[in-house]
Amino acid sequence: MSKPMELGALRVGSYVIVDDEPCRIVDYTKSKPGKHGSAKARVVAIGVFDDAKRSFVKPVSAQVEVPILEKRAGQIIALLPASVQVMDLETYEVFEAPFPAEQELKSRLASGVEVEYWRILGRIRIMRTKS
Repeated sequence: MSKPMELGALRVGSYVIVDDEPCRIVDYTKSKPGKHGSAKARVVAIGVFDDAKRSFVKPVSAQVEVPILEKRAGQIIALLPASVQVMDLETYEVFEAPFPAEQELKSRLASGVEVEYWRILGRIRIMRTKS
């Protein structure tokens, strides 16, 4: 799920959808309005799921899609060969999530460990463990 938002309202640290991929904005620069047009914004963002750098330039008044982030708590049920089985602590829904790319976070995963996961555009990413 996403919602439209004006590009001028976004800041560094906000999230935006670039090439159908949710991304976190890491650099945002605005140019002054010129003789023949409106002010432009240059946005550099890093993908949440693939860590790829993406950038675009649009007028500040342009509408962009902003993903709706669901930050939820879950408990690891089992570590499978290709994924992690997680149970949501509110709804008790059980689902599979891919292993995190960070080796340090991956090493802390075990059965019974509580994690914070994000659900963005129907995809899931384990962000951190809770102590």
